[in-house]
Amino acid sequence: MRYETIKSIILTFLVAVSILLTWNLWTYQPNYESMGSNNNTLKEVTVSEKQEVQKIIRPDQVLFHINERHYGTTNSAELEQIIKEISKWSIFDLKNFTNKVENYNDLVHGSGNAEIVFPVDVPIELYRSVINIEGRKIPSFNFDRIIVNVGNSGKENGIVYFVSTGNQQVYVAHISAANLNAFNKNFFKGGSQYPRYFAYKATSKRTIFLPEEETKMSTYKYWPITLDSEDFKKALFDDPSFVQKSVLTNGEEYTNDSSKLTINYDKNMLSYVNPTTEDNSVEKSYDLVKRSIDFVNEHGGWSDEYRYVAKDEYKRSVTFRLYSKDGYPVFNNLGMSEIYEVWGGNKINKYIRPNIALELKLTTEAKSVTQPSGYTALEFLQNKRNFKPELLEQMVLGYRMERDADESRLILLEPAWFYRYDNKWGLITLEDLGGPAHGLE
Repeated sequence: MRYETIKSIILTFLVAVSILLTWNLWTYQPNYESMGSNNNTLKEVTVSEKQEVQKIIRPDQVLFHINERHYGTTNSAELEQIIKEISKWSIFDLKNFTNKVENYNDLVHGSGNAEIVFPVDVPIELYRSVINIEGRKIPSFNFDRIIVNVGNSGKENGIVYFVSTGNQQVYVAHISAANLNAFNKNFFKGGSQYPRYFAYKATSKRTIFLPEEETKMSTYKYWPITLDSEDFKKALFDDPSFVQKSVLTNGEEYTNDSSKLTINYDKNMLSYVNPTTEDNSVEKSYDLVKRSIDFVNEHGGWSDEYRYVAKDEYKRSVTFRLYSKDGYPVFNNLGMSEIYEVWGGNKINKYIRPNIALELKLTTEAKSVTQPSGYTALEFLQNKRNFKPELLEQMVLGYRMERDADESRLILLEPAWFYRYDNKWGLITLEDLGGPAHGLE
């Protein structure tokens, strides 16, 4: 009896142990070291905030053509409201209209039109993330103008044109009458409240609109914030653990077997080069621009308000420019106001940008400045020796970025007129009105 009892206790114990082991086997989870703690594994690096497409691809200007007169604004807040309205539309029946255009200038600049102007050609496939175009598959094209034909208001459907002024390619689409009437009521009817513009016909295919009156702007001073070089090292190199750092007299340098990252403190510039990725093939606009935006987003490189302003499919390059909060482009002859990318295949070949952010504005240092009218600036150019109207591509008010003369650690934004002539940007300052303009002679 006693033997049987002992045997039952042992059997019960073995069964319990078996159940416990089985339970542990089912529920066991290995306690692996987190991948994020492995120094050989790349971590996500964020220099600043990521941005959506509508914040990077933005119009520079809107023009309202009303009763043979022209009104316009470059104000960021006003333009944002217009794009916000357009993004609510359902755009349908998009098709090529180029061969049906009878008068190109009337279609784009004619009375009854609102002309939304972008600084450079935009791939329509990319801008579909901002506006709603019906249809799974749409034509592939670029545009730098959206023309809303408000003169057609009240009819069954409204008409919208997407125009590329470079090759005068035109695509037409429709919106509902309700959408058009709302745009007319909210924006077009009040268009005459904005500053007056005049049209300068540089060529039969290019018209430049400039403000008739003087424009009040402000000078600004900033205490720049230096971006962390280590963050860029981690973001740009495939394996940062194999990167060597060298301290230079005016900066620092990071290298591996194939790439080099240089930080120049004197110029506040960052330059990354990977020569092994060079590629001479031509890339589609959509792929090139999208990849360039995604690349900066991957490390949150939008340290200030940058906008897409240039591309070159043959060079496989894209440029983003710094803009002021009120919507004026910023220029600097050292590249401090630009993010420039060159691609080789699907890898970055060159990445050149500032290593500072203009986060701290010295409000007490702001001064009001009155810039001359478009008539005055244009007349100045026309009086220059060897001036050819057909080479004048664009004229804009903007800011020149320089180091402050009294305090080199401060960054000064000074208003000026800028013009693109023969594919190069030039500058007209208030002082230049008594001397030669930069960039022409």
